[in-house]
Amino acid sequence: MGSPKVKMKKQTKNKKEATYTAKDIYVLEGLDPVRKRPGMYIGTTGTDGLHHLIYETTDNALDEFMMGYGDQMEITLLPNGRVKVTDNGRGIPVDRHAQTKKSALETVMTTLHAGAKFGGKSYQISGGLHGVGVSVVCALSRWMRVEVCRQGIKYAQEYAKGKAKTKVKKIDVCKQSGTTVIFEPDPEIFKGFGESLKFDFRKILNHLRQQSYLIKGIKTIIRDERLREKKSYSFYFSGGLASYIKYLTRGAVSRQRNIFYGQGEKNGILVEAVFQYTQEYECYEESFANNINTGEGGTHLTGFRTALTRTFNDYARKNGFLKENGENLTGEDIREGLTSVVSVKIKEPQFEGQTKAKLGNPEARPAVEQVVAETLIDWLERNPQDARAIIENCLIVAKARKAAKAAKEIVLRKGALDGLALPGKLADCASKKPEESELYIVEGASASGSCKMGRDRRFQAILPLRGKILNVERARLDKILSSKEIKSLIIALGTAIAEDFNINNARYHRIILTLDADIDGSHIRTLLLTFFYRYFKPLIEKGYLYIAQPPLYKIQVGKQREYVYTEEQKIKLLKGIKKEKGITIQRYKGLGEMNPEELWSTTMNPKNRTLLQVTIENVKEADRIFDILMGEEVLPRKKFIQTHAKQVKNLDI
Repeated sequence: MGSPKVKMKKQTKNKKEATYTAKDIYVLEGLDPVRKRPGMYIGTTGTDGLHHLIYETTDNALDEFMMGYGDQMEITLLPNGRVKVTDNGRGIPVDRHAQTKKSALETVMTTLHAGAKFGGKSYQISGGLHGVGVSVVCALSRWMRVEVCRQGIKYAQEYAKGKAKTKVKKIDVCKQSGTTVIFEPDPEIFKGFGESLKFDFRKILNHLRQQSYLIKGIKTIIRDERLREKKSYSFYFSGGLASYIKYLTRGAVSRQRNIFYGQGEKNGILVEAVFQYTQEYECYEESFANNINTGEGGTHLTGFRTALTRTFNDYARKNGFLKENGENLTGEDIREGLTSVVSVKIKEPQFEGQTKAKLGNPEARPAVEQVVAETLIDWLERNPQDARAIIENCLIVAKARKAAKAAKEIVLRKGALDGLALPGKLADCASKKPEESELYIVEGASASGSCKMGRDRRFQAILPLRGKILNVERARLDKILSSKEIKSLIIALGTAIAEDFNINNARYHRIILTLDADIDGSHIRTLLLTFFYRYFKPLIEKGYLYIAQPPLYKIQVGKQREYVYTEEQKIKLLKGIKKEKGITIQRYKGLGEMNPEELWSTTMNPKNRTLLQVTIENVKEADRIFDILMGEEVLPRKKFIQTHAKQVKNLDI
């Protein structure tokens, strides 16, 4: 019986092999790979990927400027959903390319891995990674037109979905050189937007402002012509990174009189670094390689941190702030309250991924380390008052760190001993799978009682809080960990906190802030958002944090009832039933006013509920807003309230 079975398996295998032939091998030509797998080239086909098309186009202009060719760029959002980018660089060449037998312009626009950044002397430094930037934009555009001015003649060519639709033509004369790219993103690629592909003007503005700081002496103009009231902004920063650090720390109280700025060159790598200490608890760092924002850091940021830690420790010990054989300040001690930017210009940047989030060049680390160390030593000697202010604060931070460590160990040890970590007030769910488990954070006994009775115990857990939690924006970690409510929350989440934080230990993949729809509820929500943003930011970045949307009103006509969630919905509904008699309207000021069945059907049932997912669009702007709303300075908060008071709706006092 054994042999026939083996024979049957062999026959089956041969049969499968026979169905897999050369016709099953697909060869994607031209820019087809980009259209087939757009996420590989722009990261996502969502909002970030859509805007990435603009950034890839402007990067080409910035590369020209870095090489000293041109100094002005204009970006215009057009009413028809198109984007126009113009620069006064040299203009893309239009002569015949020997290898492709096409014009250089068509080659650059329709061929992957084609461009002047691969060799020769045209681009010694560029932001491009694989030479795919502008060709990717061409591939993902329903329509594109490129106009080039070179040697007094203007040329043009049009494309659609990565393929040339016209030949390169002479269309006019022109006085100066440059390139204009007009493109319309393809709705087939960005399906989530439908036919309405809408660019975020503020998002573009923030990105291009940042880029304008990075190259001294260039002018950037951004126009929005989509609305009746057209907008226009222009940037020109002669101070470069020194100007940028002033912008990043605007509104914060500085700990030093003079901004640190250092620059130099090591082994062909140009290095710039700048920092400013403020009276904040958080550290904010930005890093760039060839003007590309490396959001995940890399070797250049590592070199900067190493130089900072070693130089400050050496200076502190040399000048008697630290004992000769005493303990060093840690990098964490030194970076509290630090806002810094490090930028490198490198001939052949090695990025991780096409979206260029992390620099991998090993030679960047020692180059940055040497330049920063040398310039920082000189700066400390020339600015002894600033040096003293910074190091004395670092010593205070070190002392607080040790106190926080002791407090944290108590919390973690308590979590490990008390019923394997769970606080008594937590009504946990039956499921032990984080991906299907939810934690509702509620305030008050009546609200938590209704939630506990109305929930689905299989996957929904309830953690009640008592009143307003501590404002963590105004407290160090040791004080934060002394709060009973916060300790319960940390233990329930399961991730630990600070350097012990591990997102893989999160017990719930949906953490839902469920507060009353009144001023107290809004305040508690803000305190919790501050807590999560400052100490559990990876949970937000992973998409685990949500805000529940309980109804504001119950409107009943006879036996029919409707729940509405906004004032606008209420007005619209009442207009539709205004002739009916016996209309009753109940305003919910608290979750406890709903019975368990109502709370389940409106706020907790996954089939009916509305949840708002908390996301972070702009880290530095989020930092600034939290500082204003929750920090110690009263005047910025007062100005913010006065500015935005008229926007407040449904104010309950």
